[in-house]
Amino acid sequence: MTLDRTIFLFAGVMVLLSVALTVWVSPYFVWFTVFIGANLIQSSFTGFCPAAMIFRAFGIKAGCAFQ
Repeated sequence: MTLDRTIFLFAGVMVLLSVALTVWVSPYFVWFTVFIGANLIQSSFTGFCPAAMIFRAFGIKAGCAFQ
């Protein structure tokens, strides 16, 4: 799995997790969802993604996601 696909997977899982926590634990977890969205927006403009740095450290290789 490429780095791009790993980031998409991670973002999707985090969004679903934050929505589930908001529904079943506390409505304040909506701020987790807001943080995830804000991070996705800033990374699209700046190219800086902390999750990508972590996944690279774990050995996930960058490459074309659509081969």
